[in-house]
Amino acid sequence: MTEAGNTGRAFWALLRRDFQLVIRNRGEWLQPLFFLMVVVSLFPLGLGPGPNLLARIAPGVIWIGALLASILSLDALFRSDFEDGSLEQLVISGQPLSLLLSAKLLAHWLVTGVPIVLLCPLLGLWMNLPGDALPVLIASLLLGTPILTLIGGIGAALTVGLRRGGQLLSLLVLPLLVPELILATSAVTSVADGLNAAGHLLWLAVLLILAVTLAPFACAAAVRISVS
Repeated sequence: MTEAGNTGRAFWALLRRDFQLVIRNRGEWLQPLFFLMVVVSLFPLGLGPGPNLLARIAPGVIWIGALLASILSLDALFRSDFEDGSLEQLVISGQPLSLLLSAKLLAHWLVTGVPIVLLCPLLGLWMNLPGDALPVLIASLLLGTPILTLIGGIGAALTVGLRRGGQLLSLLVLPLLVPELILATSAVTSVADGLNAAGHLLWLAVLLILAVTLAPFACAAAVRISVS
């Protein structure tokens, strides 16, 4: 078996393990969804059922809810592996740590980001978002939720060894996600206003490429710092 083959087997084994563990622990992936539904549902109740007002604020409300729901699930991304010593074993395994952590990040996105993408169109209808803006909302979430996981993974790796790392994690990650939030909400709002959203989505794609390229290496460096 070549070294590349061993690395590939390690990647898929870790991805399958993390995916199965999270699926068995339903609270880890249901809690962000319930949080998102509660956050978005409170706005029509608090502001009233005015369709024009709800349609105007829908992109920002849905995206803020998705962002906070993703951050809510990030604290547990590496914590259980850190506590049982598995994270240290990954560091000394001899395999590329950035690739192994990419498997954990991908598993996290599959069980948290994908359900958020599937749920948000229903929330958009609840908020009276125009039908032609729903595809753009889905596209922005497909591009944006992986960025939430990748950038959030860096913060989770830096704070995994701290007793109250979840509070510090939010402070570290939120400022880095502001450009993504602006681009995503602007894309959906542009379509609702009859404008072209292609530019905003392309910038989101650029941010996603940068995150996919750089975030695993930053996570690996942060994990080495945390377990040292």
